[in-house]
Parts: sequence; C-alpha cells; structure tokens
Amino acid sequence: MKRVVITFLALFLTFPISVAAQVTVLMSTSEGDIEIDLYVNTAPISTGNFLMLADNGDLDGASFYRVVSYENDKGSPLIEVIQGGLGDRASEFNTIAHESTEQTGILHTDGVISMARGAVGTASTEFFIIVGDQPSLDYGGDRNADQQGFAAFGKVINGMDVVRNIQSLPADGPSESDYTEDQILTEAVRIYSVRRIVQ
Repeated sequence: MKRVVITFLALFLTFPISVAAQVTVLMSTSEGDIEIDLYVNTAPISTGNFLMLADNGDLDGASFYRVVSYENDKGSPLIEVIQGGLGDRASEFNTIAHESTEQTGILHTDGVISMARGAVGTASTEFFIIVGDQPSLDYGGDRNADQQGFAAFGKVINGMDVVRNIQSLPADGPSESDYTEDQILTEAVRIYSVRRIVQ
C-alpha cells in the first residue's frame, strides 16, 4: 500500500514551494502552451505534489490522454474536462492527502486544474483541467458517491484555447472499460515539460 503524505511540515520540508500566493508554471504540449497559476498557500498539499513532479522532471513526457464532454460522458452529472498525467506510471509515486474545495475554497470553474482520484486519498500523478463551470466536482457535489469532490489547486491563465482544442480531438482510442469508451484520445497529446515561470 502506498504511503500517504499527511503532514504539512513534511510537505514544506520536501517541496520547494514559494511563499507567494501562487506559483506560475508553463506546460508545453504538442498542441501548444498552457500557463497555469498554482495556489500554493491555499492548496499546499496538491500544489506541493504537482511542483515536486514538475521540478523533478517527472511530468516531462507525460500526456493528456482522456477528454470528457457532454456528448461522451457516461457519469452523472455530466462534466467537461481533459485529463492528463503519467498514466500507467502513476503506481510508482506516492499518494497524497485529499484537499477538498470546502477546505481550500477553490471551486471547479472554467480553467481550474484539479487532481484526479478514485477513493479519497488516492490522488498522485493524474490531473484534469475543467472546461466550463463544473460544480458537481466540488465538495458536496454528486459526481462522486462520497461527495468529497476533487482537489482543485490552480487555474489556467493563458492557453484555454489549447485546452478546448485538446478536448475536441478525435477520441476513439482503446479503452480499459465501457465507462471511458469514446473518451481516450486517438493520439495522446504529449506534455513536453512543466516549468516554473520566474517572476
């Protein structure tokens, strides 16, 4: 069973995050660049984990591989997102504690980046970017039966045109379940790098 990072002290000692309200990163992809503000003070666990992956180069060569729209979503309520991360390599990394939107106040509005998960406390390397406002993903929302929502931790400030373009790409790739059928990109969008922007 993977170790869950549970203390703020360990996070601040381990992750080189800024004391500023946010850190901006540039995500370079095969479809264009996406600039994202990460809210390090408001969601320190999720941003610390994401920045550790970025700073260590673990996200170099990651990809966006799943796109969800009102037309192909099989969950309820319907949502629109693009999902990315390390995919099969996720099991190599530690999971992190869950930061709900009730704790952080960061709601799932257009352009917000959030941690993908199964059960609470299983988020690790997979993330998604919101297209449009998706309140069902917030704490108390009905998208997950546990109603704990997902851990939002930042927002796209430039490049939503790239996000929407990725969402519109053909998605008839092989799926491991009926639930994600017609959601797996035919050709994954490569993430070349994720780097902090010096401000």
